[in-house]
Amino acid sequence: GLVFQTWEDPSHKDENTGCCGDNDPIDVCEIGSKVCSRGEVIKVKVLGTLALIDEGETDWKVIAINVEDPEAASYNDIEDVRRMKPGYLEATVDWFRRYKVPDGKPENQFAFNGEFKGKDFALDVIKGTHEHWKALITKKTDGGEINCTNLTVSDSPFCCSQDCAKATVDAAPPCKAASPIPPEVDKWFYYQKN
Repeated sequence: GLVFQTWEDPSHKDENTGCCGDNDPIDVCEIGSKVCSRGEVIKVKVLGTLALIDEGETDWKVIAINVEDPEAASYNDIEDVRRMKPGYLEATVDWFRRYKVPDGKPENQFAFNGEFKGKDFALDVIKGTHEHWKALITKKTDGGEINCTNLTVSDSPFCCSQDCAKATVDAAPPCKAASPIPPEVDKWFYYQKN
């Protein structure tokens, strides 16, 4: 998932990672026991973050739990994840390190040697990327090809009326049936350590 109203600015070098942002919102890895539906909006409790360096760009991964999860009260910081889900954080780093290897890309790198940072650090990252989003949505920074049209940020030059938004939706072509999944993507890959 993602944290709304955040943006990893590709023109801003992150002081913690030394790399610029990857031009999208902050990602969230929700660790709860319930599998959420695609597109579902949930309220989460932030527990920590991992600083992935993906092809030279900062790509923060916030670790969080759904506040409605039966175990949410037991989790308050990243160390609770380490204690209650042994091996989970290590497996998460391993997956993010290697997930692009089957596509012929190199392993990803991490700031802080792949160590997770706690809740307070994660909240500071979210606040900082929210400031970048505010600069984007108010046109104080150049977002390039990003469409910033919105209905709710009244001081944004991209704010449009409900009538304008309705006209845009009405003019859009109808959705088509989903394309079939090619069989060559539905296979297992194995990674051999050297």
